[in-house]
Amino acid sequence: MRGGMEGPVNKSWSQAILAGATFNALDEWDYETPDVDVGVEVNDRATAVGLVRVVKSGGLAITQESPVQSGGTAGQLPPRLSTEPQVGEGYASKKLAVFYRNPTAGTITVDGWIVAVPKARSFGGGARRAPPRRFRRRR
Repeated sequence: MRGGMEGPVNKSWSQAILAGATFNALDEWDYETPDVDVGVEVNDRATAVGLVRVVKSGGLAITQESPVQSGGTAGQLPPRLSTEPQVGEGYASKKLAVFYRNPTAGTITVDGWIVAVPKARSFGGGARRAPPRRFRRRR
């Protein structure tokens, strides 16, 4: 997209992950590689205990591998009020990934969503500019 993201973008998913399998929720998403720095919020919930998740921007982890909250119902997105979001920053030209791994012996369904919001850019470099110098005329 020329000129960058103009506003928040989101994606939701519902995926059954077989025993020992993995899943990247952002594969083939239009904004998987943002062209500007973004604020990222991931909200997800699994149907059973044991699923783990990593959120990354390029090679940098936004969250380390950690358990996904359980107690969800397959096919229902988790509500914002009862599920703690994972929040971080994604960087321009770095691929975003929400990567799940199921180390258990059974199939687990994960439902979730991501919101990516472009970071505000300041055109003045972000710092206050010094007033222009005024030179005295020599007479």
